[in-house]
Amino acid sequence: MTSGLLRHHAVASHIDLLCAWIESQMAYRQQPGLSMGIVYDQELVWAQGFGYANVEQKIAATPQTIYRIASITKLFTATAVLQLRDAGKLQLDDPIIKHLPWFDVQNRHPDAPPITIAHLLTHTSGLPREAAFPYWTDNRFPTREEMIETLPRQETILPPEDTWKYSNLALSLAGEIVAAVSGMDYADYVQRHILDPLGMSSTFVRSPDPDHPRLATGYGRRMPDNRREICPFTDCKGITPAGNMSSTVEDLARFAMLQFRDGAAGGSQILKGSTLREMHRVHWLDPDWQAGWGWGFRVMRLNGKTTIGHGGAVRGYRTLLHLRPDDKIAVIALTNADDGNPLMFVEKAFQWVAPAILKAVKPEVKPEPQPDWQRYVGKYRNGWGDLQVLILNGELVAIDPSLPDPTFAITKLIPVAEHTFRIESKDGYSSNGELVVFELDDAGTVQRVRIGYNYTYPVAEW
Repeated sequence: MTSGLLRHHAVASHIDLLCAWIESQMAYRQQPGLSMGIVYDQELVWAQGFGYANVEQKIAATPQTIYRIASITKLFTATAVLQLRDAGKLQLDDPIIKHLPWFDVQNRHPDAPPITIAHLLTHTSGLPREAAFPYWTDNRFPTREEMIETLPRQETILPPEDTWKYSNLALSLAGEIVAAVSGMDYADYVQRHILDPLGMSSTFVRSPDPDHPRLATGYGRRMPDNRREICPFTDCKGITPAGNMSSTVEDLARFAMLQFRDGAAGGSQILKGSTLREMHRVHWLDPDWQAGWGWGFRVMRLNGKTTIGHGGAVRGYRTLLHLRPDDKIAVIALTNADDGNPLMFVEKAFQWVAPAILKAVKPEVKPEPQPDWQRYVGKYRNGWGDLQVLILNGELVAIDPSLPDPTFAITKLIPVAEHTFRIESKDGYSSNGELVVFELDDAGTVQRVRIGYNYTYPVAEW
């Protein structure tokens, strides 16, 4: 698959490195198949298949191969909930029972707050991980009617908002809320309001035909004698909103591209930009501050970057979608084995290829200072503290020289008009985004500086 970025030598060479490594890993681990893709903004930069979708028939894995994406389904359920929220049909702090009057579970924590939709999406409901059936053992998933019928026999495990506890039952209930509020079957809603507008024509909410010619065969993990069994086909039935979908690299790339767009909802923009960013933000933070949950998305700090996404696992498939919204890069890895380990492939794509893409699309440009900036350089003071304006690395900046390390909170001054600059700073306590206006006398000497709505004044020395 070719793209504009693939014509960039550094990007192409790092993809060659990734492919060489993948081919070796696949061979020595005797992996059946893998399909991968890398997205930058609105472009599928690269997509390729490795190994076989069906080993026995020697059917090659491709970017069009269909895999069971399992719990990546939860991102589509969360998307549906936020669409309905934006349409005014529900609120995220609504108790579940407001929309599902049949919801009945034994409450071990009567003094805890009621379980809400927000709790479902952040896995903080305290509900059991699963419905009351051993479907991960016998592969017999309950119907929605069976799930509802057995709910009164289950009990809350933790109080809501106490800690996060992953729950397929919780996201199944979120899907039931989508159906109840929209008046449509969950699968029909997702098809009409998410998949069709995004052009995801090779994605299935209901289970595809097990004999679909493009469906990858699911294999078990490699046993000590190197054998792999073909896994039984999974139909999640009543657990569908938590893990039943199937898709391809090319279709999931379209979903990834949505996450990087902005603007009002309409057409393929199935959620407005502000709602997408809301989904990506942390709404539950783990105690170690290294990860948390957005609305449906796992949010992590990895190698100094914020990464969001979700993985999936049903028998015979391991899948992963990771995105870095700040860089507008996403990586998709779909495997058809219980020991497929998509994370190792995704991590290497971010380590090797992502930096090359960013250099290609954002080449380093050394700032050139403007000659008239020198008139602003100097020391300033008001009753609250000192400020020094100087030219640093070709940029006009302001620092507090009294700090032990003034580089920790450098304020860049971005020119917007004559004697007027806009503050750009990572310090949330600063006046980030506000205007700085240098007020000059007739001789061109700075008399005072307005920062936001307040002033500081030049001084000759500290």
